[in-house]
Amino acid sequence: EADPSLQALESRQEEILKRLYELKSAVDGLSKMIHTPDADFDVTNIIQTDECSPLTKNKADLDLMLGKDYGALKDIVINANPSQPPLSLLVLHSLLCEHYKILSAVHTHSSVKGVPENLLKCFGEQTTKQPRHEYQLGFTLIWKDVPKPQMKFSIQTMCPIEGEGNIARFLFSLLGQKYNAVTSSLIDSWVDTAIFQLKEGSSKEKGAVLRSMNAALGKTSWLVGSELTVADVVAWCALQQTGSTNAAPANVQKWMKSCENLAPFSSVMKLLK
Repeated sequence: EADPSLQALESRQEEILKRLYELKSAVDGLSKMIHTPDADFDVTNIIQTDECSPLTKNKADLDLMLGKDYGALKDIVINANPSQPPLSLLVLHSLLCEHYKILSAVHTHSSVKGVPENLLKCFGEQTTKQPRHEYQLGFTLIWKDVPKPQMKFSIQTMCPIEGEGNIARFLFSLLGQKYNAVTSSLIDSWVDTAIFQLKEGSSKEKGAVLRSMNAALGKTSWLVGSELTVADVVAWCALQQTGSTNAAPANVQKWMKSCENLAPFSSVMKLLK
């Protein structure tokens, strides 16, 4: 005859196994109802639903972004080194001129000598001058011996914005475009990649970026979605400065031509000649 204590132990084990089986069945049922996000999911569809109106229709609230100066002209001042001209800022200047009435000026700081004529006239001929109050925005470029571009505008307490990529992001925001979080993150990623790997990286890094660009441009007309963004501006300018344009793969070549068909890019093309 079996020991009563052993029988009790067996009964408890059977009860535990039964409960474990029921719990497993419940978990299996829940797993069929829940879709776990994939870290490598394709965001193309999300980007395509992030609809933006064409750039030509957008404007930003300059008072909100640059501060309200009681009617005074809002001045953006950028210091840049002529040995490394920030081409993306010149493209963005042209884009801003399509949206706002801008008083443009180019100056040379005493820290640099012999600035090339094409850089002194990078904003074109500024012949007709109107009273300052008739302009919406002042855009002054100072060629100066600085390690990287630096921007200030007319808010007395602000810290300068440094780096071509950061300034480009800010200037593009004045065009009034709004993006969802996924699109904004992708744009920022492409801007950083263009500056730190395509423009300043090794030949191996540049090759990897070109392959990534080619893959992205096989899905969409522009680097992020169906509209031009600051990522396209910065990446195109980085390619021009690295001399990698001829070695670019097919999709990148097609995208480059799309950029150059836009007037702001063609003005910088003239500057490069």
